[in-house]
Amino acid sequence: MRALGPGSVSSFLKIILDVVFAALWIGVVALSVITLAALLLSFNPDLMDSLARGASSSNEGRNTAINELVTNGPSITSGLLAAALYLAGILVIVGSLRRIFTTLTAGDPFHPDNVARLRLIGLMLAGLELGRYAFWAVSAWLLPGVGRIEPSMSLTAWFSVLVVFVLAEVFREGARLRREAELTI
Repeated sequence: MRALGPGSVSSFLKIILDVVFAALWIGVVALSVITLAALLLSFNPDLMDSLARGASSSNEGRNTAINELVTNGPSITSGLLAAALYLAGILVIVGSLRRIFTTLTAGDPFHPDNVARLRLIGLMLAGLELGRYAFWAVSAWLLPGVGRIEPSMSLTAWFSVLVVFVLAEVFREGARLRREAELTI
């Protein structure tokens, strides 16, 4: 099976990326709506109290969950916001990969725009990893009594960032060589 062009492995992977891209959009929108609802409910605890009082006594588990949301609203909201931002970062990465695979399916791997797309992917990977460290630091500072999760520096993540930046330079050089070959008669 071919690696480039229509009906190739790259076109199959492009289809998979399209499905993942749509699922990520749904996830980002759903998490954003849930985050907004949690944020609004955390600013209006009277609404949550009335919901808790309005629930019947047979729904003790539900009452406990509502009271939990009232007391831990800001921490739940910040966790949901962090998850939505993380998914949005993954959405940017998958979107860039989709555009790269579009050029691969067209048989044009050294398209000049692929360099910028790979650099964006590298920056997003680095940003997601730095965001993970920031989220850990802020949560450890704001929630000191919560179970301690020790941060770990992921060498795999940073290695991936470096590999993507090196690939961007390889694609930049390939695009330059292609331009020179097109000028040669």
